Amino acid sequence: MSLKVEDVMVEDVITVEDDVTVKRAVSIMNKYEIGCLIVTKRGKPIGIVTERDMLTRVLAESRSPENTRAREIMSMPLIVANPEMDLEEAAKLMFKMKVKKLPVVENGKLVGLVTLTDIARFQPQIIKILRKIETLEAAPKRMKKVVDYYVV
Repeated sequence: MSLKVEDVMVEDVITVEDDVTVKRAVSIMNKYEIGCLIVTKRGKPIGIVTERDMLTRVLAESRSPENTRAREIMSMPLIVANPEMDLEEAAKLMFKMKVKKLPVVENGKLVGLVTLTDIARFQPQIIKILRKIETLEAAPKRMKKVVDYYVV
């Protein structure tokens, strides 16, 4: 039996509308102690804002958190998984697209979030999968820390 994305995904995903300020987005991320927010427009997922987006697109560019909107700094297009996707396929997608977080969408509706860390925690079968993927394709720089930590 192979594990599916729905087996490891988090279902309570925090979202913000695309017009929320970066300051408010940071406040929400701190409140929930999370590293990303899914950005929606009229309830439909359209992008993702991560801590890295905040660093590179706000702080590094000296933009005002009070005057910058989530839609201005979000990563898009949104790369997503579906609940029935094999975990191995999700991990391959993450490596190929160089992302550590995959929103899970079913029929256009956000139903969860799966991260590289979530996948790596499902040992030992997932560790074998990640090892196999890394032998075929080197881990992107931003993913290497997670892979090195969990895949020993």
